[in-house]
Amino acid sequence: MTRTEAVAPRRALVTGGAGGFGLAVAKALLQQGARVAIGDSDTRRLREAAESSDLAGVLPLDLDVTTVTSIRSAVAICRSHFGGLDTLVNSAGVIKFAPLAEVTEQDWDRVLDVNLKGAFLCCQAAASMLCESGRGRIVNIGSDASKVGFPLIVSYCASKFGLVGLTKALAGELAPYQVTVNCVCPVGVSSTGMGREVLGWKIGATGHTSEEILAATAEAIPLGRNATIADVINAVTFFLSESSAFLTGLALDVDGGSLSTIPVPGVATPSRPTQ
Repeated sequence: MTRTEAVAPRRALVTGGAGGFGLAVAKALLQQGARVAIGDSDTRRLREAAESSDLAGVLPLDLDVTTVTSIRSAVAICRSHFGGLDTLVNSAGVIKFAPLAEVTEQDWDRVLDVNLKGAFLCCQAAASMLCESGRGRIVNIGSDASKVGFPLIVSYCASKFGLVGLTKALAGELAPYQVTVNCVCPVGVSSTGMGREVLGWKIGATGHTSEEILAATAEAIPLGRNATIADVINAVTFFLSESSAFLTGLALDVDGGSLSTIPVPGVATPSRPTQ
């Protein structure tokens, strides 16, 4: 592409688009001039999102990512309204806290169905249009639980580890059609719906205040602060941009260095260098 060539606006479907990372991705894409559909099973939040002034022009879709017919219907509507799709962001997700002995089969199936099977089914349904576009992008929203096992969220960890495997497998299969498939793996962000759910669980489990918990998590991150929605969306939109056209099959940690650095016990953090 030369500097004088215009880049066509993207045609995107964002699952879990009525809240959290999905809603933020939709807003960012709309600001770039993209045509965007947001799919969500929460019809109330979906309606509220569609009526929001900063989501003008968004296409709201009643979408249950655990149901093949619902997914196929949403993809067909995107083809009808947009003339096709070149972008899919799988952001729909749920979490369940329970010790191993108390994880029910129903709970296990629910988390795996939404977080992993749902992403697979959406990729499968949209793949033909993404390949036809010649510039397809899939971004899956993973987690630090895609890389590290955490107690009491066994189903969530299994689903998010699986999402990275799905990402890498599809990256290889769809590469001949110039479709890139990547995964963004953020640490917890307390301002999303799931982030608030996790924070509430930690408050109940530890007896600490939200301020104490957030301060402790920030201290454990090498860059010294908690992640924001903007940190995550910046990574997602990069993978959707032309600048990332040669990157596929990646699972990018958005974690302030948490999974990449190991502090040395007993060694103090050096003071900031002076100029």
